[in-house]
Amino acid sequence: MIDTHTHLDALDDSDAVVARAREAGVGRILTVGTDVPGCRRALELADAHDGVYAILGIHPHAAADATDADVAEVRSLLAHPKAVGVGEMGLDWFRDYAPRDAQERLFAALLEVARETGKPAVIHTRAADADTLTALDRFAGRVVLHCFSSPQLLEPALERGWFVSFAGNATFPKAVDLRLSATQVPATRILAETDAPYLAPQAVRGKRNEPSYVMHTLAVLAAARGEDPHELERQIERNAAECFELPE
Repeated sequence: MIDTHTHLDALDDSDAVVARAREAGVGRILTVGTDVPGCRRALELADAHDGVYAILGIHPHAAADATDADVAEVRSLLAHPKAVGVGEMGLDWFRDYAPRDAQERLFAALLEVARETGKPAVIHTRAADADTLTALDRFAGRVVLHCFSSPQLLEPALERGWFVSFAGNATFPKAVDLRLSATQVPATRILAETDAPYLAPQAVRGKRNEPSYVMHTLAVLAAARGEDPHELERQIERNAAECFELPE
């Protein structure tokens, strides 16, 4: 199994976390940098562990302080052989931790980095569905809707051939709409993630999340879709390998 989105840099015991993931059957992990220091740390972790790869970007929450030099640094770091995606990037009108115009400028700049590098764009969007779609109108590359939580985005996402990634919140009892969405995603476009240390799945809710727990999300997605978990696991691995151009 693969955890396609986690934040190992936010875990102070990352070596033990990676080991537990392997014991649980999670052989590959994509760790995400959300600012320049976090991107450097993500690459350090990728270098330190077989099966760990890095997604590098600047979170919309950090848009107020992000500079052109920061974007250029992310662009440079993406030349690393274990850097496989750009993000997370996007718009967050729910928290509004950064001015909206700053978020939009940063999103556009990082989409250009994804276009230049040919790497997939990993999207964070919250309470900003329409503006996210508008920003992505002219982006022809691969797109991953990370931690999918906007059923209203499902139809346009599928029309555009984007990958849809489900996290632990899809397992929560009240998240019926997310599980319904999971049943409508084509087999070739579904992904799973933890977004650790956040959003621990229902089976371990209240604990700090970590990559090994993606197996709980896998089980719930398989049940919702009426599929064998092992078959869905293999399909998600194939999808991630295609999306992020991971080695066999």
